Amino acid sequence: MDRELRFLILEDVETDVELILHELHKANFDFTHVHVNSREAFVNELNRCVPDLILMDYSLPSFDAMAALRIVQEIAPHVPCIVVSGTIGEEVAIETLKKGATDYILKNKMARLVPAARRALVEADRNAELTKAEARIRQQATLLDKARDAIILLNLEDRVLFWNQSAQRLYGWSSDEAVSKNVADLIFKGSRDHLDKARSKAIEKGEWVGELRQSPKVGGELTVESRWTLIRDTDQNPKSILVVNTDITEKKKIEAQLFRSQRMESIGMLAGGIAHDLNNILAPILMAAETLKQRKHNPEDNNLISTIEKSAQRGADLVKHVLMFARGVEGVHSIIQPDQFINDIKKILEETFPKSIQIRTEIPTGLWAIYGDVTQFQQVLLNLCVNARDAMQSNGTLLIRAKNRVLQEHETRLHRDCPPGQYLDLQVSDTGEGIPAENLEKIFEPFFTTKAIGRGTGLGLSSVQAIVKSHGGFVEVWSQLGHGSTFTIHLPALEGVEVSRARATRHELPQGHGEWILVVDDEASMREMTKETLDTFGYNVITAEDGGKAVSLFERNQDKIEAVLVDMSMPVMDGSECMLALRKIKPGIRMILTSGLDDHQQLCKDNACLCTFLSKPYTAEKLLGMVHNVLRAR
Repeated sequence: MDRELRFLILEDVETDVELILHELHKANFDFTHVHVNSREAFVNELNRCVPDLILMDYSLPSFDAMAALRIVQEIAPHVPCIVVSGTIGEEVAIETLKKGATDYILKNKMARLVPAARRALVEADRNAELTKAEARIRQQATLLDKARDAIILLNLEDRVLFWNQSAQRLYGWSSDEAVSKNVADLIFKGSRDHLDKARSKAIEKGEWVGELRQSPKVGGELTVESRWTLIRDTDQNPKSILVVNTDITEKKKIEAQLFRSQRMESIGMLAGGIAHDLNNILAPILMAAETLKQRKHNPEDNNLISTIEKSAQRGADLVKHVLMFARGVEGVHSIIQPDQFINDIKKILEETFPKSIQIRTEIPTGLWAIYGDVTQFQQVLLNLCVNARDAMQSNGTLLIRAKNRVLQEHETRLHRDCPPGQYLDLQVSDTGEGIPAENLEKIFEPFFTTKAIGRGTGLGLSSVQAIVKSHGGFVEVWSQLGHGSTFTIHLPALEGVEVSRARATRHELPQGHGEWILVVDDEASMREMTKETLDTFGYNVITAEDGGKAVSLFERNQDKIEAVLVDMSMPVMDGSECMLALRKIKPGIRMILTSGLDDHQQLCKDNACLCTFLSKPYTAEKLLGMVHNVLRAR
């Protein structure tokens, strides 16, 4: 022993005490001792300072070893006790051992005292270390139970040795249910290839880290980040495997959503790059068809013109879809009562869908109003209904449902731009064939379609998502093969807002009165068709093919030019530079900026009194209306 020991001696005979001390001193024990001979003194000394060893006589006048052992068990149960007696029967000796004595010594055989004392002290030290180790294990187990990660200890046959409380929370199996079970039966339903790979790599290299798909007791599939560490015994042989699993299911969903968003942005940049050129091609066709309608033709010519106009408009709508999912196309926003445009769409569906498809609506009273572009909302609803019709093919039920809903934080967590609060839910459900699971994550990607060639562009759902997102909402979809699909549109709602139901009316195309207009555009067909349209409706038009020539023409004709229509994307001098140059010559000149993109709308907002934006491709009606309004604003 490397410390000074403290012995407590319970004995009523002084000579016996001296005999005990003599034996101990002969063995060179480094110790101090306290001698007591009564119950009261014995109890007081135990409470005052716990000894390393107790030596007690079996029989005292009013006190015996059995009573003393009971006291020790109550006050200091870990202290070893040796009973020293003059005469003791075998049965009595065994009884003392049962009551907690470490050993017993006969006074006529004191030579056994020292070996018994040494053995008792060594065993006490070993028990003390074991107690400390057990306390550490309990403490560590408590910490493991408080850990947020699921911590599992497996033997080399995949059987569970330890299962903390976080594992119970994550997988639904209690520790009692999991321990001794094969982990594959608990969380690896189906293929066990990933389990075998993780185990073999951990044994081979000492550790393995990767992602695993797992199945809890109840509920859907989980994705975990799993860390497997091999534990070896004292001889460095593989003993067990410690598995730490972090639930990253929600994180993976957010990452997948972000990845899809980034992929769509990349495609959007590509789409936006060609949109301007496409709009420059389509705009002259639209204006030409509309202008030709004003002239007298035979019926066959009018039919051809209508065909040209419809085809060009379809192309323009296609470009608009591309820009809508890529960047979001802003329209005229107002406060809208949803039941109004839902009923409008229902009428269209009833007139155009096959009679074998039953169309139902559930529109309760008191729906909250929404704010946005009613035309775009109609497009969203129409796209979803057309998809539902195609999914049902010949017959089925299409249900349009609307309801007020207050979304909680956990319901909008995957959509970081959509705070919790009041939403209007629009649902389109069908009884069709459903969407395969492998396609669910692709359906909102642009140009992805499962329809036959010629029946779909793959832009419908991407446009739906872009429109809803631009209005501060989000889309959710549920589908199961053989059980149909349900698309839910969540739109921020305005509670208690009065809605104007005024309808727009169509006006006749306005005529000019000889006003001079400068048209600046690098696309010859666009420039000439715009000139032709304005000439036809009573304006005088001069044209320029770039910003530099426009400035030169404007300087010579500034007294008679009353408005300038300028394209924003031109070589030599773009629309912004051209506008600034013309303003220096004539600060109050009215400008109409045109572009196939919406990037320049802010420039018009910043110069609201002198600048207006006209999006390409525009029709003759939009062009003439814009020019008329700009000139009238003088």
